[in-house]
Amino acid sequence: MKAMILAAGRGERMRPLTDNTPKPLLKVAGHSLIEHHIFKLKSAGFTELVINTAWLAEKIHRQIGDGGNYGVSIQYSDEQTALETGGGINKALPLLGNNTFLVVNGDVWCDYDYARLPSLKPDCLAHLILVNNPPHNPDGDFSINQGMLSNAAAARLTFSGIGLYRPQLIKSDADKFPLAPVLRQAADDKKISAEYFPGLWIDIGTTDRLEQVNTLLQP
Repeated sequence: MKAMILAAGRGERMRPLTDNTPKPLLKVAGHSLIEHHIFKLKSAGFTELVINTAWLAEKIHRQIGDGGNYGVSIQYSDEQTALETGGGINKALPLLGNNTFLVVNGDVWCDYDYARLPSLKPDCLAHLILVNNPPHNPDGDFSINQGMLSNAAAARLTFSGIGLYRPQLIKSDADKFPLAPVLRQAADDKKISAEYFPGLWIDIGTTDRLEQVNTLLQP
């Protein structure tokens, strides 16, 4: 199975750190955020990776390269301007192929074990990992009803940014579009399974949260 790391965002909330350094190359515990993702994916058996880029893309290309230094193969889906999550995955579909693939937000820190990801049910188009609601998203995004993703307002959890997808869920003639409406429609159609993960998850959207992860990883 191939895996995609979303790394095209501008990182506006982390300026001035991201003015000259793409957010995925910010460092915690001696390695860039994207390197930590590569290490974790490789340890779970993912060796064919796709990374989408936009802001300061050449710096990511130069530092990460083709993945040879990490024991993986990396291809890049370069966007002239960020296409939002849905558009970014859609543009990368030719590199991801026709089979189910994993997508991981490049700006989250999570100790979910990718090796435990389930196989998609035959009638499902995706499987999402949901986590406890952080202070910056107290109302959550989705709920889970008998193992299926639901838009119900009760007992909502936060989408972790980690999910398995079939290409047909994402494929679109549009260039730029968000992922959330696609997921909500498929949830209404009962086409997405979901699971709750109670472990560590941090959305590294601010400098304070970047420092929080750095502190957690200190020996």
